[in-house]
Amino acid sequence: MNGTIFYIFGATGDLAKRKLFPAIYSLYREGKLDDFAVIGLARRGRTNEQFRDDVYNSIQEFARYKIEHDEEWNKFAAHFEYQSLDINDLNGYEQLQQTSQRLDHTFSLEGNRLFYLALSPELFGPVANNLRKGGLLTSEGWHRVVIEKPFGYDLASANKLNEQIREVFREDQIYRIDHYLGKEMVQNIEVVRFANAFFEPLWNNKYIANIQITLSETVGVEDRGGYYDKSGALRDMVQNHALQMVAMMAMEPPSRQHPEDIRDEKVKVLRSLRHYKMLGDVRQNVIRGQYKSGSSNGKVLPAYRDEVNNESSLTETFFAAKVFVDNFRWAGIPFYVRTGKRLPVKTTEVVVEFKNMPNNIYFSKNNKLEPNLLVFRVNPMEGIYIKINAKKPGSEFALLPVAMEFCQSCQVGINTPEAYERLLLDVVRGDSTYFSRWDEVALAWEFIDPIANAWAQDGGDLCHYPAGSWGPEAASKLLGEDGFRWWPVNGQEEDEVIWMI
Repeated sequence: MNGTIFYIFGATGDLAKRKLFPAIYSLYREGKLDDFAVIGLARRGRTNEQFRDDVYNSIQEFARYKIEHDEEWNKFAAHFEYQSLDINDLNGYEQLQQTSQRLDHTFSLEGNRLFYLALSPELFGPVANNLRKGGLLTSEGWHRVVIEKPFGYDLASANKLNEQIREVFREDQIYRIDHYLGKEMVQNIEVVRFANAFFEPLWNNKYIANIQITLSETVGVEDRGGYYDKSGALRDMVQNHALQMVAMMAMEPPSRQHPEDIRDEKVKVLRSLRHYKMLGDVRQNVIRGQYKSGSSNGKVLPAYRDEVNNESSLTETFFAAKVFVDNFRWAGIPFYVRTGKRLPVKTTEVVVEFKNMPNNIYFSKNNKLEPNLLVFRVNPMEGIYIKINAKKPGSEFALLPVAMEFCQSCQVGINTPEAYERLLLDVVRGDSTYFSRWDEVALAWEFIDPIANAWAQDGGDLCHYPAGSWGPEAASKLLGEDGFRWWPVNGQEEDEVIWMI
């Protein structure tokens, strides 16, 4: 693999500490990064030694692997340097170019440069322009830029942001990161769907009753109140993570295992989403909630408005919606999506509920015929389980739900690669499969904006739910009206028998 310089803008921030430095170290420990250098960039003044101490502490606290020997650490730390940078000062970029040329020579990096912008979105354009003016895009190797969400606040701001970046970088050089797409079981959805003959023929509206996607968090807004009160669950989670999950579940098989072909199929799904443009449609199909004070595990939890110190805030901390993909495969089948803060458990799961068999004379009236389920457990436990009906042992003809489970976390343990490790390595390799292309981002905003506009017109539909609960009662009614219910997440029901695979 070609050598690479990683430029971490925002190197003193939380993302770099919790995710980026641990990811780089894990890749290094596994032999996936050989020739590389890392330049940390931020306004704060730090020496190289202070910066390396920060990286060391970050790794020891958050990385999968821990540093055990001084010799090992010294060898790794030699690849790290720090530069204080005012992003509007062109002289700083020219100095950065000189440092880059020195590191290119020291580590034989061939001019390959990866710019990771862990910055506020309004800074993306100015930084991109100064990278070009400062000569950092003149090296002979490849140049790629990684951008964190949020990518804009709405379609108009996203368009403006994209135009600024595209003045400097081509679309194939831009990697819009969504860490959910780096999770092992999200990537496994594609394999399970297209590599198994007993799933793909059933993957349509003839056999599937509904699909449920849950992305729940137990935490509140914590120290993100300033950002979150302007964003809310709709922009923070649904526009990117949730809609990407819908696209992965609903996409057609790509013609080949190529990044652009895979992303083409996801774009077709996003283009087929039914838009809710009228206030009545939004109220009928979308639920927004905000947590009030409550309790969990005996701990009293404050209300959202108290946390952000805004007694009149209408910002949603919970979102649930009935989403339709209006194409031939999925016509009429609801995708139920929910995400929220201060919910009972932290989990990301996708439940595929198949249509039930007819409860005819073959089954007695005393038997409750449950639908078959296919469940993708994405986080925190990784795995897949299939729920079927079987005969209860020793009974005459009683039915019993049986879950056949593949527990990946049980086999691999906590040492499974973290999402940022996979995604950083993909950028180095030039693999854009699990990054958002511009048309994906634009189509997602086209779905989100009408909902946000409807909410701006009328805040009367905001439902409050106790912190520590599963959200507003209206979210359950959303499914109940269709004859469905939210399936339990993060664990099987008590009466299930589990067969481990």
